[in-house]
Amino acid sequence: MPAFSSSYLFTSESVGEGHPDKVCDRISDAIVDMYLKEDPHSRLAIETLATTNRIVVAGELRGPGHLTPHDMEHAAREAVREIGYAQKGFHWQWADVQIYVHAQSGDIAQGVDASDSKDEGAGDQGIMFGYACNETASFMPAPLGLAHEVLRRLSDDRHAGKLPMLGPDAKSQVTLEYVNGKPTRVARLVVSTQHDESVDQQAVREMVRPYVLATVPEGWMCPEEFFYVNPTGRFVIGGPDGDTGLTGRKIIVDTYGGAAPHGGGAFSGKDPTKVDRSACYMARYIAKNIVAAGVADRCTIQLAYAIGVPEPLAVYADTHGTHKVDVTNLVDIIRQVVKLTPRAIREHLGLNRPIYKKTSSFGHFGREPEDDGHFSWERLDLVADFQRAFGL
Repeated sequence: MPAFSSSYLFTSESVGEGHPDKVCDRISDAIVDMYLKEDPHSRLAIETLATTNRIVVAGELRGPGHLTPHDMEHAAREAVREIGYAQKGFHWQWADVQIYVHAQSGDIAQGVDASDSKDEGAGDQGIMFGYACNETASFMPAPLGLAHEVLRRLSDDRHAGKLPMLGPDAKSQVTLEYVNGKPTRVARLVVSTQHDESVDQQAVREMVRPYVLATVPEGWMCPEEFFYVNPTGRFVIGGPDGDTGLTGRKIIVDTYGGAAPHGGGAFSGKDPTKVDRSACYMARYIAKNIVAAGVADRCTIQLAYAIGVPEPLAVYADTHGTHKVDVTNLVDIIRQVVKLTPRAIREHLGLNRPIYKKTSSFGHFGREPEDDGHFSWERLDLVADFQRAFGL
């Protein structure tokens, strides 16, 4: 993130799994996972809209024929049930679900598919960014990490039955003060959470307080007057009943909280041949390993692709002046360490698996890699390669 002076404020937000847009991301990714489980080479681009007791799923796909619109409807309802929506205005069982999904365009398929004469091409054109910094253990910007963590803690206890008065919809926003480029304290903190109509604003504030205090580092908490909980005073109607949701509308929450550039492409609902998704994962993987290797304190990676073309059109790396070694040949070294064609990315990170529903809330980055392949782009298995390349 840019530092314009020795001391400045920087803000990031997060939204919970029950936010209307996140409901749609969850449904879209649940359908992607369903198809990849049956056929790892399924192709999907699934968009979801949700409003009062209505869910509309649209898009294109190529996959196993035994999966039907009924199966997609079931996946959508299960996603909503898992989030916790059984409300009058948005109910997993009673909402009207409409499916408008058609076959993938042959024009797109012929450009993307591999053949005897060419490797698999990128599924679309675009620019993709990855970022990492060493201000947190997860190599993520601190404001976003704190904003995610508050909501994750609230969600965990809501699902465990410890917060029966709170609903699925929630948002958070954290403003940190930076001094000489380092986060030092929380200057402002906002949490808005859906609640039962029997609970007043002060009661919600006290429900939320221990989760905030458990998340914020000791001594960092902002003054009471800058701790905002449900600042409108009431948040009973939430989720898609309160605000229409769409897939892919929280791309800054999904990535780096505004601390790094974004190419504009959303992730959810897309299979890993879409470089909007897979190349962003690879860019994060590269940036994180570079910072973890001690090459730099911060790193931004940009990859650029054209539809149907296997190799990236360009690779860009920026250490923001924080490098510890000569990084003149950083791009060349990156290309030596990893291959950047869509097929190579998918194979290296093991992306042709049903691993995407978990990404639909609390961010795609800064998560712990799991043995079954979830969040494989968060691994640190390139650190030794970069250290060797730079003589560290």
